[in-house]
Amino acid sequence: MTDPVLKTQGISKSFGALRASRDISIDLFPGEIHAVIGPNGAGKSTLIGQICGTLKPDTGSVQLLGRDVTHETARARARVGLGRTFQISSLAMEDTVLQNALLGALGASGRPWRFWKDALNDKDLRATAEEALLRVGLEGQARMRTAELSHGQRRQLEVAVALTLRPKALVMDEPMAGMGAEGSKRLTGFLDVLRQEAPILLVEHDMDAVFALADRISVLVYGEVIATGTVDEIRSDAAVQEAYLGEDA
Repeated sequence: MTDPVLKTQGISKSFGALRASRDISIDLFPGEIHAVIGPNGAGKSTLIGQICGTLKPDTGSVQLLGRDVTHETARARARVGLGRTFQISSLAMEDTVLQNALLGALGASGRPWRFWKDALNDKDLRATAEEALLRVGLEGQARMRTAELSHGQRRQLEVAVALTLRPKALVMDEPMAGMGAEGSKRLTGFLDVLRQEAPILLVEHDMDAVFALADRISVLVYGEVIATGTVDEIRSDAAVQEAYLGEDA
């Protein structure tokens, strides 16, 4: 059997008396999109933080490509091959689209740079950034100030920045948020192809996108995974319908 690219084993996290994560075990296999869904306050952001390295689990472990990264920083996990997009934009709005992509490529290179012009003039870094922009359809906006992009284009740019890391796995936090129907449809098609390059752990509220993309779905409620299964299994699960899906099922 193929080994998972990304795996959590029994991770838990408490904030005082609040147990935000309770013994969560989730895995992500090559070529797969594994969606995590759940109501607001279910603990999805806490789970992402533990996987990506901004929060340390109280118990349990996180493994990436068979390597225990539980105690490694977010930056170290990115160097191993974990890419991430954020629910709230982390882009540098006053920089150009190309400069944002270059920042990602620069971080992936692991090389220190004192001046912007060094990175701008580095052919390899620039080629990496331009290729990522081309893949998400932003090559024509490379010189545009990021603040001038539409919301959907900023989402595309976040994906491009993640791609400059040459990720082995991607964690995507609500990439469809705020996008119109056409933008969601376009991004859904792109992610469907991207999964073959880097499997995706997808945290998303857009159930049309989740049902279209996911090979498996895990449902998180009050910090616990109450069900994991295929789209059909999750749709027909009575506990999931009661806790979250309702009419969306």
